[in-house]
Amino acid sequence: MKKIQKVTRLKLHNDQNHDFILLGLVSAEPDYKLCLSLNKKFGISLKNISPLKITGIEHAFSRFSNTNNPGNIVFYLISNRTDKIYLLNKLKNIDYLLQIMVPENESDLKNITSKVREVEAVTAVFDIDIKTLKDKNSHYLNL
Repeated sequence: MKKIQKVTRLKLHNDQNHDFILLGLVSAEPDYKLCLSLNKKFGISLKNISPLKITGIEHAFSRFSNTNNPGNIVFYLISNRTDKIYLLNKLKNIDYLLQIMVPENESDLKNITSKVREVEAVTAVFDIDIKTLKDKNSHYLNL
């Protein structure tokens, strides 16, 4: 008689840290001009960093980050499209993703969002809830 092995089930928990705010920006400007506008508005220095590369796709998505972070707020500007390929396919109407790491409190979000809306190069701003976003590439936003 064969000995039956006991099957052990493991539950994997997805405990990704979502300690950032994600804004979707619509802008007809190229990324470097949008960075200049955001730099002037927030008094930061967004600089080009290594592009975001996705496995299985030959294209790379441009990324910008500020190295000097006043008030411990770090900004990342990530292009949502390159040629006709989108980083987040569910958000094809969004041109750029503005990722803001560890804001102090909720009032900062409203203040930051209103300041982004004042930038002349930005046509529209959308608050994106990363917890409800169901896109296969959303895990690339956890930098």
